[in-house]
Amino acid sequence: MADSINIALDVMGGDNGPSVVLEGADIALVRHPDIRYVLYGDKDQVEPLLENFPRVKQASVFHHSEIVIQMDERPSQALRRGRGKSSMWQSIEATKIGEADVCVSAGNTGALMAMSKFCLRTMADIERPAIAAIWPTLRGESVVLDVGANIGADAQQLFDFAMMGGAMARSLFGIDRPTVGLLNIGEEDVKGLDEVKEAGRMLRDFNLPHLNYKGFVEGDDLGTGAVDVVVTEGFSGNIALKTAEGTAKQLGEYLRSAMTRTLMSRIGYLFAKSAFDRLREKMDPRKVNGGVFLGLNGIVIKSHGSTDGEGFAGAIGLAYDMVRNGLTEKIEQDLSVYHKNRIAVDEENA
Repeated sequence: MADSINIALDVMGGDNGPSVVLEGADIALVRHPDIRYVLYGDKDQVEPLLENFPRVKQASVFHHSEIVIQMDERPSQALRRGRGKSSMWQSIEATKIGEADVCVSAGNTGALMAMSKFCLRTMADIERPAIAAIWPTLRGESVVLDVGANIGADAQQLFDFAMMGGAMARSLFGIDRPTVGLLNIGEEDVKGLDEVKEAGRMLRDFNLPHLNYKGFVEGDDLGTGAVDVVVTEGFSGNIALKTAEGTAKQLGEYLRSAMTRTLMSRIGYLFAKSAFDRLREKMDPRKVNGGVFLGLNGIVIKSHGSTDGEGFAGAIGLAYDMVRNGLTEKIEQDLSVYHKNRIAVDEENA
C-alpha cells in the first residue's frame, strides 16, 4: 500500500460549491494527514478560496476545469457537455489514469453515475453498478444497496449486488464473513418476486466463503441491523432511503416541539440534553454521508449535495477507508471465487 492516499475532488459539485468542499477537505486532512488531493474546478472561484485553507493547498495539485455540471442537468446532457472538460469528468478520469485512487463528488447523482460508467466502465462480469449506502442501525451500521442506480434488477444482478455489498462490508467493518439478506415482503421462501426468490436460491447454492446468506429480510429489519448487508434493487432501495431520512427529520421535529412546549419540558430538556445530543449525532446523516458506486473499474464516492463541510469530510473519510482497505481488490477476489464455484456447479449438473 502506498504511503499516501490520493483523492480526486470535484470541487464544483454540490449545492454549496467550492467553499464546502475545501472546508471538508481541510477537516479530513486533519484526521488523515496522509491524504493528498487532486482538485478540479474553476480557477477563478477555487484559487482565492484555497488561500483560506493552507493545509489543503499544500497537500494538493489543482487543475482548472472549463465546465461545471449543474445539479439539475440531465445525465445525457451532462455527459455530452462535460466529457473531458468538466470538473466532474476530470475527477473521475483521474482515477482511471492513476493520478488518484478514488474520486469524491457532491454533484448531480445521475450525471456522476453516467460519467463514471462511461469513463471507468463496469468490472468484468458485472452488468450494472450499484450505489451502496451506509445505514445506521441499532447494532451499529449496515450496507444497503442498490439505493438508486438501477430501476429493477434480475436475479444475477441482485447476486452481484450481494457480492459487492459483502466486499464493502468487509472493507468498512472488518468482518471476514458479513451476513447478507435480500429485502422482501416477507421472510418465507414462497413470498416475493421471482427475481428475488431466484437470487436467494443462487446465494444458497453457491455458498460463497466470504458471504453468510441469512435469507429474506423485511423493511423493519433495516433499522435493527438484522444483517450486515441488505440487497435490493434501486427503486425500492431509494424509496427506503428517502423514507428513513424523512422519518429521522420528522422525529427530530417531534422531539424539538415536545421539549419546548411548556416550562417543565424545557427544564427537563436541560437535564436530558446530553442524551438528546447523542441521539441527534446518531441520526445525523452527515455522520454516514456518502454513497459508494460499486462495480466500476475505480472507486467513486457520491456525497450529499446539500451537505456541509463536516459532511463532506465524512465522504472523504469513507473514500479513504475504501482505498486503504482494498475495496476493489476484495470485489475482484469474490468474483474470482464465484466463477470457480459456478464452473464446479455447472460441471456437477452436466
